[in-house]
Amino acid sequence: MDPKGRQLKRSKICDAASGVFGCRWSPRVRRSTRQNTYLLCVVSWILLTGWCSVAWSVPQTDSPNSVEWESIPPIPDATGLAGPFAGIVNGELYVGGGANFPEAPPWEGGNKVWHDRIWAWSPTTGRWRAAGKLPAPMAYGVAVTIEAGMVCVGGSDSRAHTAEVFLMRDVGGEVQFETWPELPIPLAGAAGTLVGRRIVVAGGSSEPGEMAASSRVFSIDIDRCEQGWTELPPLPASGRIMATAATLDGKFYLVGGAALEQNAAGVPERVYLREAWQLVFAGARRDWRRIADLPRPVVAAPSPAPAVGPNHFVIVGGDDGSQTGVLPAMHRGFVSRMLAWHSITDTWSEFGDCPAPRVTVPVVPFGGGWVIPSGEMRPGVRSPEVWKLTIARRPPAFGIMNQVVLVVYLILVFVVGILANRGGTTTEQFFRAGQRIPWWAAGMSIFATLLSSITFMSIPAQGYSVGWNLYLQNSFIVLIPVVILVFLPFYRRLNVTSAYEYLEQRFSVSVRWIASVQFMLFQMGRIAVVLLLPAIALSTVAGMDLTVSVVVVGILCVVYTMFGGMAAVIWTDVVQTLVLMGGALWALVSIVASVEGGVAGIWEIAREHDHFFGTVPWSWDVSVVTGWVILLGSVFNNLFSYTASQDVVQRYLTTADERSAARAIGINALMAPLAQAMFFAIGTGLFAFYSQHPGRVDVTLANDTIFPWYIVHEMPAGVAGLLVAAIFAASQSTISSSLNSIATAFVTDFAKRLRPGYGDRRLLRIAQGVTVVVGLAGIGGALWLGQSGEIKSLWETFLAILGLFGGTISGMFLLGIFVSRANSQGALAGSVASAAAVFAIYWFQILNFWWYGFVGIAVCVVVGSLASLLFPAPAGRGGPGMHRLQW
Repeated sequence: MDPKGRQLKRSKICDAASGVFGCRWSPRVRRSTRQNTYLLCVVSWILLTGWCSVAWSVPQTDSPNSVEWESIPPIPDATGLAGPFAGIVNGELYVGGGANFPEAPPWEGGNKVWHDRIWAWSPTTGRWRAAGKLPAPMAYGVAVTIEAGMVCVGGSDSRAHTAEVFLMRDVGGEVQFETWPELPIPLAGAAGTLVGRRIVVAGGSSEPGEMAASSRVFSIDIDRCEQGWTELPPLPASGRIMATAATLDGKFYLVGGAALEQNAAGVPERVYLREAWQLVFAGARRDWRRIADLPRPVVAAPSPAPAVGPNHFVIVGGDDGSQTGVLPAMHRGFVSRMLAWHSITDTWSEFGDCPAPRVTVPVVPFGGGWVIPSGEMRPGVRSPEVWKLTIARRPPAFGIMNQVVLVVYLILVFVVGILANRGGTTTEQFFRAGQRIPWWAAGMSIFATLLSSITFMSIPAQGYSVGWNLYLQNSFIVLIPVVILVFLPFYRRLNVTSAYEYLEQRFSVSVRWIASVQFMLFQMGRIAVVLLLPAIALSTVAGMDLTVSVVVVGILCVVYTMFGGMAAVIWTDVVQTLVLMGGALWALVSIVASVEGGVAGIWEIAREHDHFFGTVPWSWDVSVVTGWVILLGSVFNNLFSYTASQDVVQRYLTTADERSAARAIGINALMAPLAQAMFFAIGTGLFAFYSQHPGRVDVTLANDTIFPWYIVHEMPAGVAGLLVAAIFAASQSTISSSLNSIATAFVTDFAKRLRPGYGDRRLLRIAQGVTVVVGLAGIGGALWLGQSGEIKSLWETFLAILGLFGGTISGMFLLGIFVSRANSQGALAGSVASAAAVFAIYWFQILNFWWYGFVGIAVCVVVGSLASLLFPAPAGRGGPGMHRLQW
């Protein structure tokens, strides 16, 4: 064939391909064939993994928790005690008072005796000792452990109920009592616990033989106990005795109990209750809300109920009334089956058994578990036995197939990263990939950088625990036209490598350095948070050591970013986006298929619980997160990312021309809201699934790991490995971007500026060295953060970090671009004032984190503008030789 004909034929084929891939056949595209081959391998790996998993695997559905009971030496009372006061005093378990029938059971004519003895058990010696006596014999009160000792509230003796309250403490080995203000009324059989820094007591009765139980509720501030008791809104239901108290997330719960009604013989009779109530403390408001009824009545269960993890409390047995009327001697004992309540789905589930069920006995958190000292085993029969309950997560089994899938993914990404910039030996290639990145790859890289593992884990957790409230943060898309029409041309004309070069041209080198340092500090904090997320996931659901996870992910990112530069970052971002979105879509389909009723079932459950936008308040109350606050705060927080953050601005400079960069920004703006909708939908699906199957969620689980938990325990092996790989992918995309952008900022803003004689090769080596140092620092930060305690929501933590740094940097850019009178002195004053203001509202918790960006920008611009008036105006319009935006 004629050479021209052959060329024409190839051109037609390539034109057809360009319609699919959005690019023209060129030497640049031919050079990227290697990356396209890698992407094909990744897609094939995803499909093959799924096919093998569906064909050969089944989900894991074993019980997620182990419930262990340990016997502690019995108290030195052969009969045992009902209704004792129990708590922790000076590191020892104290049990005082109580009542029993020491001579004979009541049906044989035995008399009930109240006691004043106090027994103390030390975990060091493993023995009980006599620790003293109560001020008087008493039982059936409320005992609450605080730092100073044990607070004993109310109770009764053989003659009457009491309103007395006292603090029991150990002073030099001797028990001492401190009198506290009395209750407004005498109470026995009440339920109470510590909620924050206040003791809350509810229900009970005021005198023996009373015909109606109390519905009144009282609280006292333990830091201001001298102010006495405050009466809270009464329970909006019948009064009750022997209910179970609980506390969770700063709320008070009152569960079950028995109402008292007069029978035909004029004697009070118990009415067993299944009601459960929640008291919410919201500022000065105190509101009762009814939660899901118990599956069975619960009376006199050990109280307060053990709170397990952030979202569960457990009812340990109790009396369900099923043996009412049975002769005491024929009584089979109380209920052994425990119940767990899940605060997110408002559901009850059965939760293991207790080997020796007891009632009318307190529960004491002690030694990593909960101790139940003595108690009543049958009506009128006590037991001296002491039991300790421990609830733990069952060791997960990640499986060989999951491990293989995960390892293959890590190898694929590593190879793509290492080879992506093979032959690149200049800083231009390391920082801007030679400006030869296709627009679609740059757009996917922006998308992967901004969403990361924070999206993959925390957004489903938000959708699961709260609803779609934070989907409102997609209001940031109003910025996209401004970015494309204003900021993108601005940066392309400047032809900078670091975004902060502009600040020196506009103001001074000191302003440039301040912004650059702030950016690098922000990115280092971001690396630590994003590294920690997948490590927590794997530690929680797959049993992998947290340290190993952090180190493996971190080192892999450091190596391929150091060798591959920006090209490696972008092409691994593309691979990671495919894995992340493919895994998320697979998970969503799996969840829909697992919920009874499918999409309709999920919709109905979410609608019934008002789980979409029902919990977001629409007001301008700056102290809480409202809908308006999210909409406004998102715009200002994201202004930094799209206009002044080096990691994103750097993407604008990796394409061949401005039009390609604009298309890259546009594809990110299209993908981000759609991806977030999918992740919120996953969270809603998880809410529906665990509403239908509450017993399949780990009660110790933190919200941020609910999606990985579902992945490993409910999805087939192999697919679970794919989705854990997607978590890795989401993390690595952000970490590699942060590493490269920090290296770019350091070399361009500092090394190159301070050492203008350095050659390009030496600067490249410095950039690679910075990548390694920052990566190791990020790994160390993640390990420290992982050991520093629970973080309620890592996504909110990340947004707070973003607001703390982003507002000040954005403010300096806006000041320079839009305020012609601004000068260097004003910019410095504005940045200092902005940083101080944002830190102040963070430290004193004046506003929530959604306001950080707005406050930072506003203070910087306003203070910077005013301060500039105190100094000479810059020469010319913006200063001599300054690059200005041409409107």
